[in-house]
Amino acid sequence: MKQKENAHILIIDDDSDVLLTGEIVLKQRFSKVSCVDHPKKAGEILKSGEVEVLLLDMNYSPGANDGKEGLEWITKLNSAHPEVKIIIITAYGEVTLAVEAMKRGAIDFVTKPWEYEKIQVSVSNALKLARSEKEIQRLETKQQGLKQHLVAKSDQVIAESTEMQQVLKMAEKVSRTDANVLLLGENGTGKGLMAKLIHEMSPRADEVFMSVDLGSITESLFESELFGHQKGAFTDAREDRMGRFEAADGGTIFLDEIGNLTPQMQSKLLTIIQNRELTRVGENKSRQFDVRIIAATNAKLEEMIESGEFREDLFFRLNTIELDLPPLRDRLTDIGPMVEHFIAKFCKKYAQDQPKMANETLDKLKKYHWPGNIRELEHAVERAVILSDGVKLIPDDFNLRKQMKSDGFMTTTNLEELERITIEKVIKKNEGNMSKVAQELGIGRTTLYRKLEKYGLQ
Repeated sequence: MKQKENAHILIIDDDSDVLLTGEIVLKQRFSKVSCVDHPKKAGEILKSGEVEVLLLDMNYSPGANDGKEGLEWITKLNSAHPEVKIIIITAYGEVTLAVEAMKRGAIDFVTKPWEYEKIQVSVSNALKLARSEKEIQRLETKQQGLKQHLVAKSDQVIAESTEMQQVLKMAEKVSRTDANVLLLGENGTGKGLMAKLIHEMSPRADEVFMSVDLGSITESLFESELFGHQKGAFTDAREDRMGRFEAADGGTIFLDEIGNLTPQMQSKLLTIIQNRELTRVGENKSRQFDVRIIAATNAKLEEMIESGEFREDLFFRLNTIELDLPPLRDRLTDIGPMVEHFIAKFCKKYAQDQPKMANETLDKLKKYHWPGNIRELEHAVERAVILSDGVKLIPDDFNLRKQMKSDGFMTTTNLEELERITIEKVIKKNEGNMSKVAQELGIGRTTLYRKLEKYGLQ
């Protein structure tokens, strides 16, 4: 016996014999057949979103036989549920009515009395058309979403420092799996670049990498942006729209600024991650998805958990593997290669000859604290390339931020930056006498030398 096709077919006819016959005939080929005796009673069934083909009688009022009611219902149903394919049920010989019905949106007609095999074939063809159009729409919607949110292949990851080499080794190991990854680190440390690299080293490399800046999405648009919406779900929902999770299906989704989510947004995100299925705003049916999740934040999530600002269960869902990216001040040996990389990048961008680096320039770059990390370094190099004479880059080309005001007050609130500036100030005050420096700072000489090495002050 031929296996039934998994499909929901709806028959609307005021003749109970027609409904019974249709149900028996179509259930031989299709898994679910629903029957109602008037279009007004079909609302809830159609709202489920399961119905793909609808057989519609053309007359419902006593004595009516001109098909006008059916034509009006075709217009209404086609407008409200354009994805449902309508086949009209009409009497033999009513060709003119059938033509008008198809002008209104029906795709085929069957005549009474029914030929069982013909009606099965008509419904099967309508089902194929419905699914074909749905797949085309899905691909078009996905393509539109990807155009807006796709990210180019990752830039070069420079990691000559021991700290970054360790991170890269761990990233390479985790990339082979589908484990969720949580990237931690200050702003500008390259979390987005690391997320792209993990994706590109993974079995999902040929699929989508979708980047989502959660810090820019308001709570009112959160569900629509991430899970999608149905046309008419809210005022500006003018068409069906696929959310970011659906658009990234089969690939990787990068959720940046995860620490910015409100408790309500955290709850909704946790639910779909746990169930691996979502429901678009305005719909009743759920949709499954398959994505690898990489999240990132510069926030102290464990402190936020203690204060009740972040859900512990969501934290554990996201950090199967946790990678902590070190700030640029802790990977000074990477600054030289990074500067060379950015110089080449921006000289190519601006069609300029590549200038050389003055000896004192790199020394000054290594002594600067880089509160903005790699992002600040990249912008500084771009500025230097634009303003340089094209022969040699000097320290002034980089326009590094002053780390102390002339009145002696610090311009930063970063604790490590304050520590570095304080040590520099005390060294200068004590003319390099490290015993006096350690004594004034209230730390041992061993601790002092460790900090000097950390901040490149030796």
